[in-house]
Amino acid sequence: MALYKLEEFAANYQDADLDNYDIKNFDVYSDINNDKVGTVKYILLDDSGRFRYLVVDTGFWFFGRQVLLPIGRSRIDYNNRCVYAKGLTKEQVENLPDFNDLEQIDYNYEERVRGVYRTPLAQTPLETSTPVNAPPVSSDRQSSVAHDRNTYRYEHEPNLYDMNEQDHQNLKLYEERLVANKSRVKTGEVSVGKHVASETARVSVPVGKERVVIERTTPEGGARTVSSAEPDFREGEVTRMGIYEENPDIHKEAVLREEVKVKKVVEQDNVEAQDTLRREELDIDKSNER
Repeated sequence: MALYKLEEFAANYQDADLDNYDIKNFDVYSDINNDKVGTVKYILLDDSGRFRYLVVDTGFWFFGRQVLLPIGRSRIDYNNRCVYAKGLTKEQVENLPDFNDLEQIDYNYEERVRGVYRTPLAQTPLETSTPVNAPPVSSDRQSSVAHDRNTYRYEHEPNLYDMNEQDHQNLKLYEERLVANKSRVKTGEVSVGKHVASETARVSVPVGKERVVIERTTPEGGARTVSSAEPDFREGEVTRMGIYEENPDIHKEAVLREEVKVKKVVEQDNVEAQDTLRREELDIDKSNER
């Protein structure tokens, strides 16, 4: 199962167990002898959003090393801003693989980490120690889980990955926020219709009429004598010519004069408001600090 850093998993992530309380940079102590182990560098989650590991920068214990601490092996003290690693010894830290980046974490890497923490918890003489609620996993169970990568689930080892109210309790801090919402209300209505308007129009069109003009002329130079073969005297010869005139054709027809498109546009405006907001701040009393 892939792992993610808390800040990269989701910017507004809220976990039901830690209530999004930021424990980065909390000091980490071994609850065996109260030695400082280092500081919390990152919080790792699986792709279901459950906390699985704390990345601990070991600091002075082992300079320059970062190792994984299963969340079930931690006890978080919010009042003193520290984390206690339950039963953690230097020998275990020596045997843990280095954490450099998320890409190196696979099933085999996690098995190396789990193999270190599967050893029985060291006895804790401090009164602040808290026994693990879940019973330790038997050696047979460990063996079957450790070698079955296809069926392994974090839930198989609750002593490593479970979180409980006693070890991971926290103080919830609340604040007020000014929330701006919008509601859509009808402020008016615009109706667009049409009606028929009448007007008197005049139009003129020129029309033509044909008429026959008969002209009679005398040959130039007066009458002249023609040969006996030229005359062709025929009785009843008639010449016909058609006469036409134009009649006006005036009627009405409908034409598309223009189109009117009706649409809405949204004009943006900013409405500003202010109010006094309250929030709770954390008060830390270090008078009893060890």
